[in-house]
Amino acid sequence: MATTKKTTKVAAPVDERETFVSLQKNFAESEQSTQEKLKVLYELQAADVAIDDLVHQRGELPAEVAFLEEELSGLRAKSDRIGQLIEGYNQTIDAANKQIVELDAEIEKYRSQLENISNSREFDSINKELENQGLLRAIAEKNIREAREAIEDRKMERERLADRILIREEDLKAKQEELATIVESTAKEEKTLQAKRDACAAKIDERTLSAYERIRGNAHNHLAVVTLRYRYKDTEKEGDRVKLDAACGGCFHTITPQRMIDIESGKKLVICEHCGRIIVNPDI
Repeated sequence: MATTKKTTKVAAPVDERETFVSLQKNFAESEQSTQEKLKVLYELQAADVAIDDLVHQRGELPAEVAFLEEELSGLRAKSDRIGQLIEGYNQTIDAANKQIVELDAEIEKYRSQLENISNSREFDSINKELENQGLLRAIAEKNIREAREAIEDRKMERERLADRILIREEDLKAKQEELATIVESTAKEEKTLQAKRDACAAKIDERTLSAYERIRGNAHNHLAVVTLRYRYKDTEKEGDRVKLDAACGGCFHTITPQRMIDIESGKKLVICEHCGRIIVNPDI
């Protein structure tokens, strides 16, 4: 007796490069009705637009806060580098002072030897050593002077930096408080909208959601789902208008009558041929 083997349909992985034809096919094969999916997409878009509006209320503040934080980080790093330079100069001074002590001991030793010389050749040799030690001592003293001058210059530079850091810290604190006030005032509304968005996203399959995000990311106004825009003509009868045609609510290109019927029926996914946005019935 022959047995029938059950087959399980495996969903293909999401491909960022997939065509809209495959997306339409995915819509058609979904257990969820096309009309219901379009409605959820439209509600998702509405939530995203509302969240964008709240974020827009913050204006340039997030960017200004980030810029000030980055500037402060750079200023503090520069101050740290100056501190390291000062430490290096101090080490130079310590080494030079130590060298001078050693040179003074050598000079004193050679001077004492001058009292017990036996010939002119020995006298010239000791004097030559004294001259060399004296030159080395002068170089060490010069290094100390230059290091101390450099330390003073660096300290002044660091003080100017400290003043600038203080001003920027006050600016940052003010901007952060201003931003926190705005965020706090909209936090409850944003949380509600985010919950609504998450609920809508949960109702959409991964492939459709990926396509939605991609379309939204490519659109200059971040609208992935738009409605039909109708053009009417007034008749002689007062208050009566005749529908002439319709256009995409994203790019305003005219929609063909057949595609307009498909959109109005809500039974088919229609994507604008010009801007790539999903078009839905205004009455959705």
